Amino acid sequence: MVRLSRRAAASIPCSPLWPWRTIPRSTSKPIWPRPHVWHRQLQRPGKHSWRVVVSLWRDAQWCRAFAMPSIVSAEGEYRTDTLIIGAGQAGLAAAYYLKQAGVPCILLEQAREVGQAWALRYASLRLFSPAWANALPGLKWPGPALRYPTKDEAAQYLRLYANYFDFEVHLGQRVVRVSAAEAGGFAAHTAGGARYLAKRVIVCTGGFEAAHVPAWASALGAEVQQLHSSQYQAPAQLPGTGPVAVVGSGNSALQIAADVAATGRPVYIAFDPNTPTMPNNSLMWVLLKTFGVLRFSRHGWLGGWMHRRAEPVVAGDLRRLRRFGNVHWVGRARQAEGDALLADAGRTPALQAVVWATGFRPDYRWVELPVFDNQGVPVHHRGICTVPGFAFLGLPWLDSRGSALMGGVGPDAHRVVKALLDSEIVVWQKKGTPA
Repeated sequence: MVRLSRRAAASIPCSPLWPWRTIPRSTSKPIWPRPHVWHRQLQRPGKHSWRVVVSLWRDAQWCRAFAMPSIVSAEGEYRTDTLIIGAGQAGLAAAYYLKQAGVPCILLEQAREVGQAWALRYASLRLFSPAWANALPGLKWPGPALRYPTKDEAAQYLRLYANYFDFEVHLGQRVVRVSAAEAGGFAAHTAGGARYLAKRVIVCTGGFEAAHVPAWASALGAEVQQLHSSQYQAPAQLPGTGPVAVVGSGNSALQIAADVAATGRPVYIAFDPNTPTMPNNSLMWVLLKTFGVLRFSRHGWLGGWMHRRAEPVVAGDLRRLRRFGNVHWVGRARQAEGDALLADAGRTPALQAVVWATGFRPDYRWVELPVFDNQGVPVHHRGICTVPGFAFLGLPWLDSRGSALMGGVGPDAHRVVKALLDSEIVVWQKKGTPA
């Protein structure tokens, strides 16, 4: 983890009591404790006062990270040792280990800023794990460790991480083609006309590229507004004050349904009643980390059992939603007809809007390499493909339950980077089943 030396702290041009004053105005809300909270702690005598002072000095480095102008846009042709496509949590973790090994790399991000995928999600979104459990390798979250960060805090943390370690991130570069280069290695082409040549490529775009909506959703009438969870921001987006349906069996469905129900309008949630639940408190996360549950490989017997089960939802979100008297549970949605959904509990009343929290699907049509099966699913062993120098990172269950989580991608990134640098290409062959 990063430690702030006395010399480095003294060189920071900001107040030791209010270091966030140097943060550019363009950033979103600060994620540190409010000034009067720190002031009260400093005035309170006690043997732990030195910890408060140390935390102030330590948090001053975040302002330094904000001001580091290391992120640029790019055009033309570039050459690098390793090209990372996607500057999200997986891409940043891979860049960290490459930098530790002294290997130059470039990160390509199609958004206009790091963390934009988080920033554009719905306003009430919170991570379902505490801040301390979401740290990327080498840098802790600032502020209280036990809080559950918002989506804006997650976006801020990723920007801070990229700036602090001075990664070379090229923004606004949407990759439209990756293929083998004539002289060896790989060539990546962007929509803006840039061309990147690299010996190695790590695809870190995750498994959440294309929004997924059931095919029968087209049977809904034009009078019903339809939104995917990636498009939903707040209840004010939804027309009228009448019934709204939320379809999905994940945490996003529960959070969005609670968000809409808080306005008082009727909510019909199409949720699979057999979805498993998990407690969500600090003790549970301590136990998961201590026993390494999130790192159980799906190639093992226990990890394989977890992989075969449906993804659990947070029990607290489920209990919160059940407290609303205007929420109606209709089971799984099977079909749409006119202005209603046909679910296990029958036909819903006439709906004014439907929010589809039905997840995402990967879209790798831009990768022109033999690394997929007949269904377009990446074929790999723990992220490493049979094409030398090519790897995936950040996919759900790439190796374990934590592979797609901010706090769990670190071990995968370390293993993938080490395998690529050591040229340990693992050929995994198993009939009919992609890794």
